[in-house]
Amino acid sequence: MTILMTILGIVVFAVGLLISIAWHELGHLSTAKLFGIRVPQYMVGFGPTVWSRKKGDTEYGLKAVPLGGYIRMIGMFPPGPDGRLEARSTSPWRGMIEDARSAAFEELRPGDESRLFYTRKPWKRVIVMFAGPFMNLILAVAIFLGVMMTFGVQTQTTTVGKVSDCVIQQSEQRTTCKKGDKPTPAKAAGLQAGDKIVAFDGKPVQDWSALQASIRDTIGPATVTVERDGQRQVLKAELIRNQVSKTDGNGGYIDGKYVYAGFLGFSPASGVVPQSFGQSANRMGDMMENGVHSLVSLPSKIPALWNAAFGDGPREPDSPMGVVGAARVGGEVFTLDIPPENQIAMMLFLVAGFNLSLFLFNMLPLLPLDGGHIAGALWEAVRRHTARLFRRPDPGPFDVAKLMPVAYVVAGIFICFTVLVLVADVVNPVKIS
Repeated sequence: MTILMTILGIVVFAVGLLISIAWHELGHLSTAKLFGIRVPQYMVGFGPTVWSRKKGDTEYGLKAVPLGGYIRMIGMFPPGPDGRLEARSTSPWRGMIEDARSAAFEELRPGDESRLFYTRKPWKRVIVMFAGPFMNLILAVAIFLGVMMTFGVQTQTTTVGKVSDCVIQQSEQRTTCKKGDKPTPAKAAGLQAGDKIVAFDGKPVQDWSALQASIRDTIGPATVTVERDGQRQVLKAELIRNQVSKTDGNGGYIDGKYVYAGFLGFSPASGVVPQSFGQSANRMGDMMENGVHSLVSLPSKIPALWNAAFGDGPREPDSPMGVVGAARVGGEVFTLDIPPENQIAMMLFLVAGFNLSLFLFNMLPLLPLDGGHIAGALWEAVRRHTARLFRRPDPGPFDVAKLMPVAYVVAGIFICFTVLVLVADVVNPVKIS
């Protein structure tokens, strides 16, 4: 049964992956057609074609390896200085440029002169290239907000999980009481595990982060209104000043950082709680910020990833993970001993996280990524605007093909990194259980 559920989880993730890729390429396709660019192919996957059908100018198809996708647009790069495709050069770097330029004019037909990608205004080309990653961002936001607002997320609640027996400074890193330790204000007031705090000092409590802030701002007498066994009780507590962990502003704690603040002395219980739109949007913003930081710090994680793949190092929970690793996690989700709705929510979060990563990665201003083409179009707009400003001749379209040697280097680095992640995902995978 476990093997069956694992396979089911992998299949479900693979379907989500295919939908995400198709959705990404649909963004490119729809905007390219909107601006009159001819698109000969729209393909999901790589390798041999499994199925295809031609409709109008475009062949739509599904390929055997579901690890990506693409659309082909006519005239991605401008012709050479003489207005024609240049002859093949013996220089390897020059050859890369000419190969890219030649590929851009494949399947050129009579009448296509007005349907070439490079002839469109820079802002239109920016829209076409941005539309793909933007579709992934839309899908990620829709899934994240939908799951958080309907199902909820695991979060700390205003229900008491455990009442501390004695006052201990957080930096002491101990849980057992010593002789002479004073009882906590919560224990002295009669607070019990399972009590739901509905008001603090007469003010209604909305969530844990607000309650936590109110407690830390209070030193001295206060009232705690709780729901216990279906009835409300008002407890009187005398809060004290104590050393506690510094918070991140959202109810979480920052390891190794301490402050002195008001102290009651209990731990909140955790639960799956639906979020408001504002709370969900804030969490989504935090995810975006964390995603950017993870992308920036990616090179620094390579040594640990190498050690996890080829040495005896542990695989860190925040280690880079590829499609194979994500699929394994998807299979593991369906084997967890949790309610089915939790499994579905986790799978949706996994697909949403994949789409968010696609958006951020594709926005890097490097060829062959979408961000590289966007950067080229923006640079062309700057050059042409500057020329008009200083009454100089129009420099013409920026030849992105000249950056193809850089694109090959970037692609080579990416392939090496992908292989490293693949090996780590196979021999030392990230596990969620």
